Amino acid sequence: MEMRDTDRALVQAATAVSKLRCRSPHHTVASAARTADGRVFTGVNVQHATGGVCAELVVIGTAATQGVTALETMVTVADRGREVVAPCDRCRQVLRDHFPDLRVVVGPLDAPRVVPIGELPAEAGSGSAG
Repeated sequence: MEMRDTDRALVQAATAVSKLRCRSPHHTVASAARTADGRVFTGVNVQHATGGVCAELVVIGTAATQGVTALETMVTVADRGREVVAPCDRCRQVLRDHFPDLRVVVGPLDAPRVVPIGELPAEAGSGSAG
């Protein structure tokens, strides 16, 4: 799938949140998602000794509080905005189940691409947020 200007803007949004809010071991990854009508929702992961929640799931919950039932595109960035990361296996499953038509931005930050969530392979041990 071709990257749109709105996809690039979504990467910029996630990167900005990552640089601004991911400054501790508790928050290391940021996600941004866009709805079909152009609304953007962002979130960061939450890590804790008892477990954690991925940034993608935080974004889903944040969007749900605003009545959103469909997301069009999502991206996750790590390392204070220096790399785009794919959702972990758990998030891939949640995203596929809730948003089967979701587009996901993946690949290197200097050459990202968009793929359908269903085309992301399962990667044992992968994890974007921990």
